[in-house]
Amino acid sequence: MSNTYKSAGVDKEEGYKTVDKIKKAVGETHNSNVLNHLGSFGAFYEIGGYRNPVLVSGTDGVGTKLKVALDTKKYDSIGVDCFAMCANDILCHGAKPLFFLDYLACGKLDSEIAAEIVLGMVEACKDNNCALIGGETAEMPGMYQPGDYDVAGFCVGIVEKDQIIDGSKIKAGNKIIALPSSGFHSNGFSLVRKVFPDFEEEFEGKPLYETLLVPTRLYYKDIHKVLEEIEVSGIAHITGGGLYENVPRIIPEGLCASIDGSKIRIPSVMLELEKRGGVAREEMFGTFNMGVGMVIVVDAEHAEKILHLLDDAYEIGEITEGAEKINLKF
Repeated sequence: MSNTYKSAGVDKEEGYKTVDKIKKAVGETHNSNVLNHLGSFGAFYEIGGYRNPVLVSGTDGVGTKLKVALDTKKYDSIGVDCFAMCANDILCHGAKPLFFLDYLACGKLDSEIAAEIVLGMVEACKDNNCALIGGETAEMPGMYQPGDYDVAGFCVGIVEKDQIIDGSKIKAGNKIIALPSSGFHSNGFSLVRKVFPDFEEEFEGKPLYETLLVPTRLYYKDIHKVLEEIEVSGIAHITGGGLYENVPRIIPEGLCASIDGSKIRIPSVMLELEKRGGVAREEMFGTFNMGVGMVIVVDAEHAEKILHLLDDAYEIGEITEGAEKINLKF
């Protein structure tokens, strides 16, 4: 019997089935700016209506949160996570997402699983007025074991050059506003899995995996609702490294983000992990978002308006003068 690509572990037909299952749904994310469809070698997106446009791009993956999804066979939220981790980053600069591309790698492709992951991306794209215009599915036996998947994405957004938010306008006296996370989002899952090895255990009346797999919150509508009415000085997406690593990225030299940790509303699952794992509070804040998914820095006079615009936003500190870019007191 002669060798074939299929006998080597790659089933092209399963790839074709995946495309068939997602093609219609992906097309629903397209608008008049998308000039071609799935199947081309490249995706075309026409830009218009801007005076001095700047493209803002971001790329990320889901990390080992995928293990929770794969072990429990719950794939619907992972696509949302992938999109959110990319799109939330570009929001920090005031950009609106234009289009998204995904990359899905696996050991043996299952079109049902692949389609479920991509359809999660579709729903997230729709929520953010963003077009899913392309992607790649790679079946790589030998590199990945059967049942293993990895997911990554790439998002491109746009902002007028004179409206870019980069933290340079932050000054002493500005208020720091927190937007709650929906949970762990997609960071720190190596530690999560070590402390919580049994995803099926009951937590607050339901299987733990349901809490762990709550998708990363999408902040597009919240951020642009604020930007339409208020000039914002800085925005930080709180991902890996928590507040300690992400807030300093937007703080100018000579200034410090003074944050009152006692004001932060820490999710119960994170408090349980801290207790059960014997994890120090500082380590928790240096690994997880601890309930804060986004931080907005704004003039004190506008802080109250943000709290009015966004029902669940709350103040956690202010900008002060100082050599260290963050001072987080518990």
